[in-house]
Amino acid sequence: MTPFSQPARTLRSTRTTILRGACYFFLAFGLLALVYAGFVFADAHTYQARELRKFEQASLPTAPHILNEGDVLGEIQIPRLGIKAMVLQGESRATLRHAVGHLSNSSLPGELGNVTLAGHRDTFFRPLRDIRVGDEIRFATREHIFQYVVDSMEVVGPTDLRVLESRTGHDLTLLTCFPFHFVGPAPKRFVVHAREVDGTR
Repeated sequence: MTPFSQPARTLRSTRTTILRGACYFFLAFGLLALVYAGFVFADAHTYQARELRKFEQASLPTAPHILNEGDVLGEIQIPRLGIKAMVLQGESRATLRHAVGHLSNSSLPGELGNVTLAGHRDTFFRPLRDIRVGDEIRFATREHIFQYVVDSMEVVGPTDLRVLESRTGHDLTLLTCFPFHFVGPAPKRFVVHAREVDGTR
């Protein structure tokens, strides 16, 4: 036996122990991440189903209503992409965890201006990565179904407020983070521009 064989075996054993521990750590971390993602997904879709039932059963308002954070505005639908999601007033973290949010400083459907909606890229707005010019978008409220057609898409910086401006007088803008497969807080925003079309009822 050489004088260095025992330390070499000890070093290999230590490395093996460290690697095994690292493997267990990353496995546990991955499982926890999957459990959390599953919880977020289930929580959001349970909320969506409950609020959709309330929305469909609610009667028309008899007087003007002041909107508060978290109030239900309606449902956004993009048929070709299979998107159907409740829209809530506001853009707080809690609102965007459960639904698509309507930016409080933007117009409401039917008003003059730009209706702006925001959603997470890893939940309700993930299918937007496949959206095309000409796609139909519907915004169903308790009073009307507003119809829009996609004009263009662009990627901008997170502080570019130009995208919130109205282009035609009756616009719809969808915002989500970009790139879609980025891990962590994404550095840019994916923007979908649409205009209202005839046929609103």
